[in-house]
Amino acid sequence: MSLSIYNTLSREIEPFVPLQQGHVRMYVCGMTVYDLCHLGHARAMVAFDVVQRWLKCSGLRVTYVRNITDIDDKIIQRSLQNNESMRTLTDRMVAALHQDADALGIERPSYEPRATDHVPAMLALIQTLEHKGLAYRDPHGDVNFAVRKFAGYGRLSGKSPDELRAGERVAVSDRKDDPLDFALWKAARPDEPPDAKWDSPYGLGRPGWHIECSAMCAALLGQTVDIHGGGADLQFPHHDNEIAQSQGASGRPLAQFWMHNGFVTLDHEKMSKSLGNFLTIRDILARYDAQTVRFFILRAHYRSALNYSDVHLDDAHQSLKRLYTALNQVSPTAMDIDWCHPVAARFKAAMDDDFGTPLAVAVLFELASEVYKTQSQEQASLLKALGGCLGLLQGCPRDFLQTGTGLTHAHIEHQIAERAMARSHKDFARADHIRQALKVQGIVLNDSAAGTTWEVVR
Repeated sequence: MSLSIYNTLSREIEPFVPLQQGHVRMYVCGMTVYDLCHLGHARAMVAFDVVQRWLKCSGLRVTYVRNITDIDDKIIQRSLQNNESMRTLTDRMVAALHQDADALGIERPSYEPRATDHVPAMLALIQTLEHKGLAYRDPHGDVNFAVRKFAGYGRLSGKSPDELRAGERVAVSDRKDDPLDFALWKAARPDEPPDAKWDSPYGLGRPGWHIECSAMCAALLGQTVDIHGGGADLQFPHHDNEIAQSQGASGRPLAQFWMHNGFVTLDHEKMSKSLGNFLTIRDILARYDAQTVRFFILRAHYRSALNYSDVHLDDAHQSLKRLYTALNQVSPTAMDIDWCHPVAARFKAAMDDDFGTPLAVAVLFELASEVYKTQSQEQASLLKALGGCLGLLQGCPRDFLQTGTGLTHAHIEHQIAERAMARSHKDFARADHIRQALKVQGIVLNDSAAGTTWEVVR
């Protein structure tokens, strides 16, 4: 096949050939579910959704695993703050994640394992590492990975052990032989909830974050996968540590290709929960329709930085309207794409060059211009079919265009349902926020005993 992918490990674009002919196995690090997903999460989900879509468009079978981290320090802390069990918290956040992902048109992965369902596999992996001399127990009951005993540690991120000084993104602890060593198993503490503790050969405790992905990846996809992905911020320490654990245990490479999507910035500063400068997906969907948000993300290459601003979202919406207007003029029909067609061939060339969505989107606009001129149903059908490879242009053009705001009927009804749920939980601030956000876009809500209706005010 002609697909080439930028491999973070080699720092080069390389021809992609699956390890097993016709079948791609891809693992992407998912969310830690202690809070609502933000735009950075949306960027990662959309990026790898497009990757798996394009692999399928290329005639490949894809087994796509995106995990859920449902045991973690932040989850424990939040469950204690909320006075609820971890499972109650994480179930609620997983449901919210699915709602947000579905709204953005993100296809569910083949498997979505939860870390808490794979603790026995994690313990087996830890015991293998201990047997091989790569892990050790400390006097407090933790089990740590001995970083300096794994040759080549830090190759993915380019951070060698000698370059990493204690105190710089590395937690220093007197429990460790070396400040760079990281926890594979953490001994239980008295203040932790009961559902954060498992029996093990090391006593009551819980897995470290990094071992979770190594175990789940091996359990569902095998020792070596075709593609391992995630956000750029995961290169160090998470992915470096995954490589050390997995390769240290199996003696085989964890992944043939490593892919990382770029950061999302807000006013050119990285958006993250730790910095407190993030927008949740729901915050954004209260103001913009989901297709516009997805389109905004795909106009940038997945490896580049993506700067959020209302101006950029407004521009994305106006651009998307041009594509939907072309489809609204000539009703498209379902069609199989002939990749020998000159337009389709240009689209394919763009996508085969490291999933080059900006150039692929440019091809869509060229085709839309032709539809305006020729009113050709065949060209309109090709426009819709190519858009489908990106998860775009599959909605009803009339629905998208008629409100004048980009908010489809389905999106408005979704927001009304969100508002009703917020009111039922007495979250009146959230309910008022949704009402006001819709009003700004020309949608006025009318409450009555029979329910909530809406109207467009131009």
